[in-house]
Amino acid sequence: MRIPAHSVCTAIRTDIVSGVLPRGSRLTEEQLARRYGVSRVPVREALRTLESEGFVTSRRHVGAFVAEPTEHEAADLLEMRTLLEPLGAARAAQRRTDAHLKVLRGLVRLGQERARRGQGEDLRSLGGWFHETLAQASASPGLTALLTQLRHKIAWMYTVDQPAQPTEVWAEHGAIVDAVARGDAERARALTAQHVERRRGAHRLRRADRVRTSQHHVNTAGSSH
Repeated sequence: MRIPAHSVCTAIRTDIVSGVLPRGSRLTEEQLARRYGVSRVPVREALRTLESEGFVTSRRHVGAFVAEPTEHEAADLLEMRTLLEPLGAARAAQRRTDAHLKVLRGLVRLGQERARRGQGEDLRSLGGWFHETLAQASASPGLTALLTQLRHKIAWMYTVDQPAQPTEVWAEHGAIVDAVARGDAERARALTAQHVERRRGAHRLRRADRVRTSQHHVNTAGSSH
């Protein structure tokens, strides 16, 4: 069975973001194919995709390496997020479906409940799902793809401090959903801009990757970007 390149791409990207494949490390098709239990063809395609996304760099006559982004490049990512996430929220207010709204409201309820209980790890995952769903509700595939890529790269370059008052963060999420539900694009944009700006100070640049030693085959049942 031929493993889709996007599944291999997701697996490699995940290992780069988590630090399993540290910055500056060499990536060979043979080693990666063996690592994920696939042929070299999807690995080659995946490396091309990851290079276009900025996770991988190629050096002539040497090969592919995990990229080593600069502090300026990392700062640019946060700036781009402050511009694009509010746009996504505004589009979501104009284009969201009832299904999107149901998921967003469900995530807010769960987030508020977990925040009251102080379940921080759950909140990290729920926050990611919230912003992913909000982007999808924009009904703009290009914008959604950009925001997804930004989240991956920010997670790669930064650690994020847990908020001192998580209930306030989820109250902000709830207010954004209310604006989206009413179709108030400008309020959704303004609230999201404020929310992103408030959380910007919680980001801390990673100084070094922590190398982990996991080895796994690609999940052939499917994967998400």
